[in-house]
Amino acid sequence: MSRGGPRSTRRSGAGAAPLTERSSRVAGARKLTRRAGRERAGAFLAEGAQAVRESLSAQSAGTAHVRDLFATEEAAARYPELYEAALAADIRVHDVTDRAAASLSETVTPQGLVAVCDLPAHPSGRTVDDVLTGSPLLVAVLVDVADPGNAGTVVRVADAAGCSAVVFAGDTVDPYNGKAVRASTGSVFHLPLARERDAEAVFAACRRAGLLSVGADGHAADDLDTAEVRGDLAGPTAWVFGSEAHGLAQRVAQLDSTLRVPLYGRAESLNLATAAAVCLYASARAQRRAGVGQRA
Repeated sequence: MSRGGPRSTRRSGAGAAPLTERSSRVAGARKLTRRAGRERAGAFLAEGAQAVRESLSAQSAGTAHVRDLFATEEAAARYPELYEAALAADIRVHDVTDRAAASLSETVTPQGLVAVCDLPAHPSGRTVDDVLTGSPLLVAVLVDVADPGNAGTVVRVADAAGCSAVVFAGDTVDPYNGKAVRASTGSVFHLPLARERDAEAVFAACRRAGLLSVGADGHAADDLDTAEVRGDLAGPTAWVFGSEAHGLAQRVAQLDSTLRVPLYGRAESLNLATAAAVCLYASARAQRRAGVGQRA
């Protein structure tokens, strides 16, 4: 791939042919598509222009570290500002073939741009107590959520709603799964994430942080409208969302309360990400109306 100019002196393998899917560096990065590989290497993949853009921004802010950037010729031409920004930040940039980029992708139509980023800490990431410091007012907790697309979308929603953190509890998917990172559209770089398999320990940590654990449960006696009238939504809250298949059926007794989203039409239910958006924004609005700021 010939581009010339000063960037060629900083590019890994400058002047050489693009790396193929068989190259050792691409093969090493491909191991990060599996959780075991991510944990061993202390790194994960951020695929696509938006995720790469956010990773570079987070590195500039000192909140992330990008090890490598893999880019096809087409991607480098389409997103020259990202390619140049990576070179300027002394990140190792590797020109790769389309097939090599596809081997790092979990999408049907890869964008040809993949960053290798450090996990927040190795091997287990931040602890729940770590991410709940500073008197948080709004936190999202995912319990036993299996679908990475749903998990990543909730991270995106939590970021948009001004949450202080997202906690992955029980058997919830790895937040740094490639599909989850992509679904977050870069929000994994914006707010703290923690994972803890013991869900009861998560709820206990939330209480220590002054948060009420409120479950989103379609079978709850009270709904969001009732809670808003009572003024319940303005307090520090950890919204808890259960699995796509079973909800919070086995967790209700461990929570401080549950609320359901009122359904005014004929839909049977809301999907996980939509319910999370409704609940988190209801609390965010109530807190702002009460004059309470976020991320204290």
